[in-house]
Amino acid sequence: MKKLLFVALAIFAGTITNAQDDKQKAEELKALLGPKADSIAAIQGRIDAIQGEIDGLPGWRKGLFGTIGANLSGSKNWYSQGIPNNSSGNIGIGVNGFANLDQEKFFWRNSMNVNLQWVKIDDKDITTDDDSFNGTTDVLNITSLYGYKLSDKFAISALAEYRTSVISNFNDPGYLDFGVGATWTPIKDMVVVIHPLNYNFVFAKNDAVYESSTGAKIVVDYTRQLGTVNFKTNFSTFQSYKSGDLSNWTWINSFGYTLWKGIGLGFEFGLRDNKQEGLANLQNTNAAATFADLDNKIQSYWLFGLNYSL
Repeated sequence: MKKLLFVALAIFAGTITNAQDDKQKAEELKALLGPKADSIAAIQGRIDAIQGEIDGLPGWRKGLFGTIGANLSGSKNWYSQGIPNNSSGNIGIGVNGFANLDQEKFFWRNSMNVNLQWVKIDDKDITTDDDSFNGTTDVLNITSLYGYKLSDKFAISALAEYRTSVISNFNDPGYLDFGVGATWTPIKDMVVVIHPLNYNFVFAKNDAVYESSTGAKIVVDYTRQLGTVNFKTNFSTFQSYKSGDLSNWTWINSFGYTLWKGIGLGFEFGLRDNKQEGLANLQNTNAAATFADLDNKIQSYWLFGLNYSL
């Protein structure tokens, strides 16, 4: 019994000694870690400062990131739904790219946004139905902005912006804005365009609804990359001097989060207000409809899926 008690006390004493040694060792390692962490922070600070100087140099800045979302499904004899035998799918592609030239006296900023989505549902019990993918969301925006700098934050500028669909109704309608005015860059990566002299060219087969006019153009764009996150928001509006029915605005937001070697998750959503498009859609069911008959609603789309950035 005494031997067992001695062994237990020895084990207990050894455990306490080891715990004290481990605690002392942890404290010593923590003491070594402090200066190392400070050194890493100092090195990262110098790297960030150098990168800031590189970003501030004149020249081209280019970037591209996009999102792909896909969903394919099928069922056989699934009687609880209206179409028990079917195959369906949804595919979406969103791409954002920019190419910006910044010089001492002027800048030239170019950007493109594309969002295309297709959907299909094939009823296997009906041989005459459409089993192909049909376009749903369909967006193409191209912008080119030139500015002559008056200071670091203000410039006299000219803007050309083109918006249309691609899949089924290319340039019907299509919008081309061209105008002049001023551009303000309050912070890095943000551009605010205010052009009181702008002409909105509208291209469409339905001349009774779509009409070109003079007005003011305002664009706010913020594009930023923070580590593994890509972010872009763009708000563009045309306010017609002739009639509010000819005004429109579009707001598109894109996010990309890189997880591994440029691959990650992406999300994009867009909002639009356009009475001319609303009336054209209403006239598909009521040919005699006018703007007075229109219950105008905000248009929207969204896309979520895998993201890839360059």
